[in-house]
Amino acid sequence: MKKQCLFIHSAGPQGPHEGSDDFITFLQKAVGTDYDLLCPKMPDPGQPNYAAWRNEVARAIATVPEDAVLMGHSLGGSVLLKYLAEEAVDKRFAALFIVASPYWGGDSDWSYSEFTLPEDFAAKLPPIGQIFIYHSRDDEVVPERHAALYAEKLPQAILRELDHSGHAFTQGAPELVTDLESLVK
Repeated sequence: MKKQCLFIHSAGPQGPHEGSDDFITFLQKAVGTDYDLLCPKMPDPGQPNYAAWRNEVARAIATVPEDAVLMGHSLGGSVLLKYLAEEAVDKRFAALFIVASPYWGGDSDWSYSEFTLPEDFAAKLPPIGQIFIYHSRDDEVVPERHAALYAEKLPQAILRELDHSGHAFTQGAPELVTDLESLVK
């Protein structure tokens, strides 16, 4: 039986070759035999609203089994973390992958109260087997410092700083696939 991976996409247009589309295509090809990649469409990605995204994340998380893998790209990672920290989630997850995600508030220079994590968010997360943070040094949207802030708050996380993936990870991330494959072995 395939393991399930819930992927929450980025903000912005999500058409062909936009937003998280190429990254999702890469992942589907790379892990298709081991994982069922679930990619719900978030409401109004061009003008994201946390409450609407939270509701969609809640619906999606309710459908995945215990020990599913969670993955969020850009705003999707921020929303996923906020949801897990603020809602009562009574499942254990095999892993959480945060990819090119902005860190809202705190010590970052980005502030948008709607998406800001609680200061003690790390202590409020449900049980998660492994946490991975991926960020490309050439990300033209989210500064690399944001990944360092997540790593500081989540000391158990594995931080992967990559080269030449940009923000959209259009060419994928073989390192992420290797980490994902390690979970099914």
